[in-house]
Amino acid sequence: MQDRKSLVLVAPAFAWLTAFMVVPCLLILALAFFRRGIYGGIEYDITFENFAMVLDPLYARIFLKSAWIAGLAALIAAVLGYAAAYAIASMPRHRQPALLFFAILPFWSNYLVRTYAWIVLLNREGLIVGIARALGFSGEMPQMLYTEGAVVLGLVYNYLPFVILAAYAPLSRLNPEISEASRDLGAGRWTTFRRVILPITLPGVATGFVFVFVLSIGNFVTPALLGGGQFQMIGNLVYDQFLSANDWPFGSALSMVLIAVMLVLLTAQTFANERASTGRQSAEPADG
Repeated sequence: MQDRKSLVLVAPAFAWLTAFMVVPCLLILALAFFRRGIYGGIEYDITFENFAMVLDPLYARIFLKSAWIAGLAALIAAVLGYAAAYAIASMPRHRQPALLFFAILPFWSNYLVRTYAWIVLLNREGLIVGIARALGFSGEMPQMLYTEGAVVLGLVYNYLPFVILAAYAPLSRLNPEISEASRDLGAGRWTTFRRVILPITLPGVATGFVFVFVLSIGNFVTPALLGGGQFQMIGNLVYDQFLSANDWPFGSALSMVLIAVMLVLLTAQTFANERASTGRQSAEPADG
């Protein structure tokens, strides 16, 4: 009876995900095995050429460039997010909800609005340049907008709350007696953090890192706005294939490769978290 009740409760969510995520992905996968027509459209001839084209050095470089930018953004977000989560978790309990509220407050505004705000800040007549001039800097300011650094900055800003929330969860559950025991045994604050706190809470940081990487590698809005078309990421390439080149089969192949990379990362992260959790549970009786 309980199993039937659980099945009834989960059925609407399962049906929603199947209709609006699984089925579209299957359609995209099917399109990847067809050809582009001479004047656009689709020719329903089975071929593997689209996946072979993905391995072309031109597109492989775009994949590697996207992975580099996404990895750098994820690394910076992981460091900043963990520091913020650690600071929040160190505060008194009654203050932590308010601090978490401010951490996720940017999500209350639209993604495009947040990205356009960085254009206002980083352009040559923007707020940052204005502050530098007001402080007496008279030299030529370096190019900040339409650079790789601007794209990384935009990705970090937009996805940082994911890392804060992911890292805060294990930090908030951390037993303070563990740190006290470490200090009683002669370890300093840095040693306690490095050898006790960080290993225990590392799965949360890894989860946030993977989230930011997965969301960043397929992003096309931030590179288009803050990168100014100076370079392409894989998300921009997929966008162009569908809406500019009208090559849906090749765009589908690129999409499926990107989805495969994301699934591999998410699966690896899930197994790593489960293994870490199993290791901690098996170690508890021995410690006791």
